[in-house]
Amino acid sequence: MWIPVLGLIVGFMALVWSADKFLSGAASTAHNLGVSKILIGLTIVSIGTSAPEIFVAITASLAGNPLLGIGNAIGSNIANIGLVLGVTALVAPLPFSVRVLQAELPWLLGATLLALVLMFNLELNVVDSLILLAGLLLILYFLVSQRTPAHTEISETIQADLDELPEMTTWQGVLWLIGGLVILVASSHLLVWSASDIAHRLGVSDLVIGLTIVAVGTSLPELAATVAAAVKGHTDIAIGNVVGSNILNILAVLAVPGFVTTVQMEPVALWRDCGMMAALTLLLALFAYGINSRAVITRFEGAVMLLAWVGYNSLLVQQSVH
Repeated sequence: MWIPVLGLIVGFMALVWSADKFLSGAASTAHNLGVSKILIGLTIVSIGTSAPEIFVAITASLAGNPLLGIGNAIGSNIANIGLVLGVTALVAPLPFSVRVLQAELPWLLGATLLALVLMFNLELNVVDSLILLAGLLLILYFLVSQRTPAHTEISETIQADLDELPEMTTWQGVLWLIGGLVILVASSHLLVWSASDIAHRLGVSDLVIGLTIVAVGTSLPELAATVAAAVKGHTDIAIGNVVGSNILNILAVLAVPGFVTTVQMEPVALWRDCGMMAALTLLLALFAYGINSRAVITRFEGAVMLLAWVGYNSLLVQQSVH
């Protein structure tokens, strides 16, 4: 048992490290080739931050474990809201930026509803995946094509990511791009093998492992970065970071398994897991638009979100024990 556990830990560490190098290499290469900063921010940086989830979904689907990929996408969204925002709000109250309120949160609500509708028949196929991907392309087109200052301005989250990217020569960028990609693929294979092996040893489904261990593992870098930003006083980027990540998890990560194979799901995956994802997303919207006179997640509201996440995972463990 210790070998797959060790493989899981090494896989997570290599996945996060290689995703960062892959993103830095891709962004630097694009910048050196003359691609505009806003286009890099809206495409390479925004999508590249979800590289771990995307590569895990691809690897799991190709290995015959598509439910692990679906569980990772749904579980990451649940963890991002319940765990990441819940813990961060306990550190410092989190305000909603105007951009999140007017654009990004409505997009997340729409993407969540779209996913629920497409999976209502307990199946995810290539047509469903194409629809999800079309939604992502529509949002990116909207962001790139708008010409008003309010829309062409890069969000605080993406701007912060751009500021952290190191300067590289073109050859250095290409090297990190290729090297990061190779290690991303290898670490994804190690992670999926380890997670699947642990699932079989414990007698639980790939879906549950994806919803718990893999989802939390791929959300830990998000948690560390968001809490660090809150401690430094940059609370304004925390919610935008999570909302943007969740949009990509639905429209990009969730779409991956359906391109590889037609995935059949059990009713519990829709009502319990997708239902929890939708409930936490609606709770986030309620905190944004309905409860307070000002749009902010208070410490009490953060505690509510964190307790909801703990309760959900407790239910998963209880139902998985034979």
